[in-house]
Amino acid sequence: MLWTLAVILFVLWLLGFAVFHVAGGLIHLLLVIAVIVILFRLISGRRPVV
Repeated sequence: MLWTLAVILFVLWLLGFAVFHVAGGLIHLLLVIAVIVILFRLISGRRPVV
């Protein structure tokens, strides 16, 4: 689930640079937050509940 969200945010971030230049800043911020959450989960060693 978290990886899916990160991929979606990454695609939206790329679209923000190419198409929606106005929303690029917000999408970039959301991508950075998603990467921080992923790194935190990897470092803390928590496993997702399936």
